Amino acid sequence: MRTREIRGANALRHELVVRAEENAYAPADVVYRLLADLPSHLEWAGKRQSQHAGLRSIDAPEGPARVGTEFRSTGADPMGVFDDRSVVTEAIPGRAFEFVTEAKLVTKRGRSIFLTNVHRYELQPDARACLLRYTLRIARISELAGMLVVFRIPGLRALAVRASAGGAKSGVRNLARLAEEIDGGGR
Repeated sequence: MRTREIRGANALRHELVVRAEENAYAPADVVYRLLADLPSHLEWAGKRQSQHAGLRSIDAPEGPARVGTEFRSTGADPMGVFDDRSVVTEAIPGRAFEFVTEAKLVTKRGRSIFLTNVHRYELQPDARACLLRYTLRIARISELAGMLVVFRIPGLRALAVRASAGGAKSGVRNLARLAEEIDGGGR
């Protein structure tokens, strides 16, 4: 990834991990092709998400993403808007797709917070279907301000991670359904 200043120390004591999984009634290769087709993320992680959260734009090279492919995206969630720079770190057709994102969150109050996120998709094929597992590792947050302050409090941290899993589950579900549509209807 082109070097960009990573601002702020890490306010997290431990990585935050969000997991979601979904059965896709489509071959793993179809799901993988959607993951490697970065502009398709705008459909399943953008247009098919809620109107308040998801990708809003993506600037990526043509063709399937490979290790080292860089891309930019913007998005929104209840905390504010994101401007992200990502690089693909693993791309194993039909098995795994991973990218690391350096994100800048501008909160609704105008504060800039910087995050490092690792997005990993693992595909476990099974005949005409596959189990799709998504893991989001939030490795760094420059400061815990606004709603992010809940990550300082152990009991609330677990609740916040669980709440974040809802959005992740929605994105994974959207990806699985789109793969089924492409494959001809799924079940």
